Amino acid sequence: MPTTTKGLVCLGIDPGIGRLGYGFVCQSGSSYRALAYGCLETPPHQDTSVRIKALYDGVREQIENCSPHFMSVERLYFGQNRTTAEAVWQVRGAILLLGAQYHLPVVEPKPSEVKLTVCGDGTAEKRQVQLMIQQLLNLPEIPRPDDTADALGIALAGLAIVRSPQYAYGRR
Repeated sequence: MPTTTKGLVCLGIDPGIGRLGYGFVCQSGSSYRALAYGCLETPPHQDTSVRIKALYDGVREQIENCSPHFMSVERLYFGQNRTTAEAVWQVRGAILLLGAQYHLPVVEPKPSEVKLTVCGDGTAEKRQVQLMIQQLLNLPEIPRPDDTADALGIALAGLAIVRSPQYAYGRR
């Protein structure tokens, strides 16, 4: 991102061990713009530590390229798969460490907050959320894979959180 970018830039992260979605969204006034977005993938046959380092390095490179003002990392909820949950929590920890190393404040929206921000409904279906992200960011198509669209939604939710009076008064 060039240093001439005006507005508040949020890096949204959809944490995962196999795929980690990221999206940089800039808010200027009431308009939003996607600056960069994508998905980092790791092969399942690699050791967990190698995969986490690859994701850490990939996100670090994106932070250095786009210089966000803060990060929005989705809070996690896992039902049954404990092994996957443990690895994703470890990835999430590495990403939070990056935020601290780059002195980036971190907000942590729940999935329902992302849906509420993007669609006005905390129980919206995934497809509805993706279509709204495409529309809000004026994208030619829905970003793929889903992790990428999710990360952009997480960034939009992060921007809403930091602009809220509750955040300004330290109640978040």
